[in-house]
Amino acid sequence: MIKIYGMPTCPYCDYIYEQIKGREDEFEYINIGENIRNMSAFTRLRDTDPVFDHCKQIGDLGVPAFVLEDGSITLDPAVVGLVEYGTADACSLEDHKSGRKGC
Repeated sequence: MIKIYGMPTCPYCDYIYEQIKGREDEFEYINIGENIRNMSAFTRLRDTDPVFDHCKQIGDLGVPAFVLEDGSITLDPAVVGLVEYGTADACSLEDHKSGRKGC
């Protein structure tokens, strides 16, 4: 199962969350703002994995972050078969929430 670290106040995370609804057998969404345990788990990843180095350099948090079944981490939704917010293939958040087909 792929773990996704994110939070609902992040539009990029919200976009990913909408894509994985009903796919709980494939993805576990971990809301880092929900409690300190979730934030702590994410912070440990962010502090130790070089995939976050660029994010830290530019002052970005680094969510959504995807932890693959083998333990590797990516910040690229395409690696796990999802579409990144703001790309050519992306629908708007409103399209997703209204149930537009193909989003």
